[in-house]
Amino acid sequence: MKWLLLLGLVALSECLVKVPLKQAKTLRDHLRETGKLKEFLETYKVDPGSKFFPRLAAQMSTEPMTNYMDMSYYGTISIGTPPQDFNVIFDTGSSNLWVPSVYCSSVSCSNHNKFNPASSSTFQSTNQPLDVAYGTGSMTGVLGYDTVQVGSIVDTRQEFGLAYTEANFFYYMHFDGILGLGYPSIASDGATPVFDNMWSQGLLSQDLFSVYLSANGASGSVVIFGGYDTSYYTGNLNWVPLSSKGYWQINMDSVTMNGNVIACNGGCQAIVDTGTSLIAGPSSGIANIQSAIGASQNSNGEYAVNCNTMGSLQNIVFTINGIQYPVPASAYINQFTQHCTSNFQDTSAGLWILGDVFIREYYVVFDRAGDYIGLAPVA
Repeated sequence: MKWLLLLGLVALSECLVKVPLKQAKTLRDHLRETGKLKEFLETYKVDPGSKFFPRLAAQMSTEPMTNYMDMSYYGTISIGTPPQDFNVIFDTGSSNLWVPSVYCSSVSCSNHNKFNPASSSTFQSTNQPLDVAYGTGSMTGVLGYDTVQVGSIVDTRQEFGLAYTEANFFYYMHFDGILGLGYPSIASDGATPVFDNMWSQGLLSQDLFSVYLSANGASGSVVIFGGYDTSYYTGNLNWVPLSSKGYWQINMDSVTMNGNVIACNGGCQAIVDTGTSLIAGPSSGIANIQSAIGASQNSNGEYAVNCNTMGSLQNIVFTINGIQYPVPASAYINQFTQHCTSNFQDTSAGLWILGDVFIREYYVVFDRAGDYIGLAPVA
């Protein structure tokens, strides 16, 4: 089961150890290690006139994302020849790409774009079924292959899911499908993730991607494939080694408020997940946080907070690899016209899930070359 995708939408209904900045693996490094450098250089040797003709080129590509009410972030990709457009969540908490298909029988597909394989000259069918489960629902369908374009990157023969059924939850979403950016080990039915296919085809200048999420519904959110942009953050990136390679999982030291440990006492595991709206954690730790910020559950199941207390509430600090990452009350409390609610929620996953509430505060680099996450305060 994948972790709680868009958990917040359901709720809605110094210095100790520093990891030195490192150089990510380049395309040349990758090709050399796999014994393909000579072939690549001979095939794509430099030609002064080559700029006048299209050819394969490793690159960094920026994909804009729409911020829907600070609850979901999605961008437009295309699948097939000619291209068919879809809005997808770029989800670091899963690893499959899927979109609705014309064969979908669920009401959830009725108000979304649907892929028609008969309209694509490059589509290749399979008989392999696909079943992906999320915390908020699931989809079933079949796997196929086609050309997928993400930003300026054209990813050929990409394996993806054509949804035949979808949970009712997806009917209410403004996106059509999901593009998973986790490791291959958590991909359902052994499908190759989009990022891995891009890298294996030599389409990326570096074996990493990065994410900036805007706040307060503003525009400007991006996922950058093959690099990162220093204009999105201040100071230096702090590199955190992964503790497990499936989700983007790390060791977290503690969660504190006013210098007191209120959760994750003695250390715990956390994942950085762009597909979860809130910050989630084990019930005992979340209960401590809700108590510390004066949140109580109302008749709608929300954890309500007195809006008048927001100005006096202290930062909640997540300490990761010896570095403190404070999240202010303005981020961990949602303020509506007449009421305020907590952006924390418990989960049975057993892990802390640092979702969009956290990522809006910190630019994140997801480094597959060294299995690291880079974090720095947003500019």
